[in-house]
Amino acid sequence: MNIIHTWNHMQYYDSNTVLYLNGQFIKSAETKTDLYGQSLHYGYAVFEGIRAYNTHNGTRIFKAKEHFDRLQRSAELMHIPFPYDKDDLIRQTYKLLKKNNLKDAYIRPLVYCGQNMSLSPSAASSIMICAWEWGAYLGNKLVRVGMSSYQRPNPKSTHVEAKASGHYVNSILATAEAKNNGYDEALLLDMHNNIAEAPGANIFIEKSGKLYTPPLGSILAGITRATVIKLCKTLDIECVEKNLTVEELKDADSAFFCGTAAEIIGIESVDDTVFPAVWTETLGATIQRTYKALVLEKQNYEVII
Repeated sequence: MNIIHTWNHMQYYDSNTVLYLNGQFIKSAETKTDLYGQSLHYGYAVFEGIRAYNTHNGTRIFKAKEHFDRLQRSAELMHIPFPYDKDDLIRQTYKLLKKNNLKDAYIRPLVYCGQNMSLSPSAASSIMICAWEWGAYLGNKLVRVGMSSYQRPNPKSTHVEAKASGHYVNSILATAEAKNNGYDEALLLDMHNNIAEAPGANIFIEKSGKLYTPPLGSILAGITRATVIKLCKTLDIECVEKNLTVEELKDADSAFFCGTAAEIIGIESVDDTVFPAVWTETLGATIQRTYKALVLEKQNYEVII
């Protein structure tokens, strides 16, 4: 018998927390969800995961423009109306952080649809933005990964590059399976049995002094992934986007996940294969240190990136 454990006891808001909803700031505890909503019934919504960091320049939202651009792109791909001014949304997000006294925070914008039990796109949408304090999603230790029996959705079945709520049922199934099998995280393949991504992060592998990562197509076009690729150019690390087999992954020297929530996190093993390189001596560890300096604005990488 499989026992599904409860892994997340986190409280995301209290009686004082406010969120942003359609132009207003409202107490989180006083908001309501329409039980006839199309988003609730069909997973028909799009969202973002964004981080703000407490830097020496004050609280700074990392890659805010790129995240809200992707939110709009996701909405457009999914035929969800997006009548929102992105620059204003960024301003409102900074206000949200201030109102909740958050300096280091995870930010979640969600564009969702109201009452509609049909399968036709909705004529209107709502936007909600909330935020909370959240450490590194996968923790700070090297993670043990299990290959998932679930594949990423076929790119012809949906727009896999859209960050759509319904897509994440696939991620929940893969995560539940991995945890029940004693792993920290899952890794999914695409329909051709090539390496795709984790349930909520992209993957890079290191082999013979080069980094490799799966190409776009069956994966989310991660903003952190794009940042890592740019960092590689800055650091003169060769980074190749190509299809990777499970055999190539298990033959790698090291590997790491990257994502807004996960940041940069090293992988200890995949199934029973332990990567031979000492993590602190890997290209991934170099990227991890550089990424931290970038988001905290400790060095002026923004000039290059």
